[in-house]
Amino acid sequence: MDSAYAPPRAAIVPAVPDGVYTVRRPWISFFNRTFRVFDAGGQLVAYVRHPLMRMREQFQIFGDEAMQQPVATIQARQIIALNRIYDVTDAATGQWIGTLRSRGLKSMVRDTWELLDQGEQAQGVLEEVGLSWLRRIFPILLGHWRVLLGQSEVAKVDQIFRFFVKEYRLTVAAEGKNVDTRFLLACALLALMRENHREQQ
Repeated sequence: MDSAYAPPRAAIVPAVPDGVYTVRRPWISFFNRTFRVFDAGGQLVAYVRHPLMRMREQFQIFGDEAMQQPVATIQARQIIALNRIYDVTDAATGQWIGTLRSRGLKSMVRDTWELLDQGEQAQGVLEEVGLSWLRRIFPILLGHWRVLLGQSEVAKVDQIFRFFVKEYRLTVAAEGKNVDTRFLLACALLALMRENHREQQ
């Protein structure tokens, strides 16, 4: 695992003993994508409102629903690109947290992102798992993703079936305890936003 993915933990959330977070968004959203993140006790620990009408994709992760406590920024480097690159930085200091690069063609069948270090070298991958190709035909099937650094699975995202709301569970593995929580949440959010984009097409 590259040590660059474990900066001082100005984490968005307090320590959660079992490393489990719940991400929820409305089933239908017309003008923005809204995500709420809860800890294992049901307390809101992060909030994201991502506008749909923006030339260059950028959004912030806040520690509160009033959006007064920005904790991380996720920004695309390009307006249009097959393999888009997203930088995750500290909202207050601009300190680099991590970088993801989408694999455009490969993602047509299975969502895939490379996790890059500051030298633009791939250190891991965020990828959809399971019968991803079948989900392109039958969107009702639940989605699953995993985050790998080196050979270690540091986190996974699993969709949970719910009526009237989209719900996902982000589980941080023991191997991911030293990875900045904001970066793992950014991985989950980008995967879920790709999911949302497919639904709207």
